[in-house]
Amino acid sequence: MPSTNQYSVGAQCAANPHRSATEGVTDIVDELIDLEERGWTALSSGEAAAREFYEAVLDREALMLFPGGTVLTSRAEILRSMGGPAWAWFRILEPRTLALGNDAGLIAYRAEAQRPGGEVYSALISSVHVRRGSEWKLVFHQQTPG
Repeated sequence: MPSTNQYSVGAQCAANPHRSATEGVTDIVDELIDLEERGWTALSSGEAAAREFYEAVLDREALMLFPGGTVLTSRAEILRSMGGPAWAWFRILEPRTLALGNDAGLIAYRAEAQRPGGEVYSALISSVHVRRGSEWKLVFHQQTPG
């Protein structure tokens, strides 16, 4: 397994067959993939980096669902959850996106990640982002064991 942080979609990165064929949404697709990559990078860089990233990206109202029935329903609760151990490496695989208009989008993908000395974590992940002014904000995130 990789020993450093890694964004990996293989050959799909250059010509992603999962991207919408609708003109005008390519920027949204690229921006959503970039946001997820930056989120994982922040989570791989430690608590301070994760908290800083999510303080900037998390919308004023958000919802997160995690394996085991964990439901986080407030911004403060979500930011407190950023205190876990950093990931040693991660991969984003098979990203699929859906534009929900010009200012909202959904991204779904398979993720693999590992913390130092831990088991490989595999999940199906989906996130919904909305554009507030010129910035994307995360409003929904779900991880399902995969």
